Amino acid sequence: MVTNLLGIQNTDYRVLFEGMNMQRLFGGLYVTAKIAFISVIIACILGVLFGIVMTFKSKIVHAICRLYLEIVRIIPILVWLFILYFGVDKAFNLNISGEVVSIVVFSLWGIAEMGDIVRGAITSIPKHQEEAAISLNLNRKDIYLYVILPQALKRILPGAINLSTRMIKTTSLVVLIGVVEVVKIGQQIIETSILKAPTASFWVYGFIFFLYFIICYPLSKISKILEQKWVG
Repeated sequence: MVTNLLGIQNTDYRVLFEGMNMQRLFGGLYVTAKIAFISVIIACILGVLFGIVMTFKSKIVHAICRLYLEIVRIIPILVWLFILYFGVDKAFNLNISGEVVSIVVFSLWGIAEMGDIVRGAITSIPKHQEEAAISLNLNRKDIYLYVILPQALKRILPGAINLSTRMIKTTSLVVLIGVVEVVKIGQQIIETSILKAPTASFWVYGFIFFLYFIICYPLSKISKILEQKWVG
């Protein structure tokens, strides 16, 4: 069999196109994208609300918010997946699918991180902006809607896009609770092809890397551009 300069068997790449392999990989990518997309939407909506709550003056509210934020950050995502899927789900016989557990875990993580981004953006707005709004007899709701949040949006958006990219990449962990997403599909293809294509893992994982790259790289570039334009 002909080899290239790197010693990789040229024909092993064909494993990607055998049978339904390519369709299966894109089907797995759809599952990955669905988990990430739903989690990001929930995180953005509830994260904004959480971030606003974190700016409240109440010490009790602040303590509860900080406790939630630190718990989510300290415990690894993988541990949260195991706790909910193998622990809570089995203990209470809830029969929740791995996809639902994944969405719940990533949403909780995203809400915490997004909330901290929103909090930082809001607190960075000069105090005189709020004081000017109060002098115009605007209530608290209108101050947030028309004064603070529009200005904070420029500071929030780059961080939110960066968070979305991290969430997409981290969804690869859901394979460990049995979710059949793109990495799991890749593993299955490699296992069934390794005997006839010794370097199948190189081509399959390389293709999965490419899929993640074409999704995450544009988001990363957009985040940097917005950060340089609006923040820096």
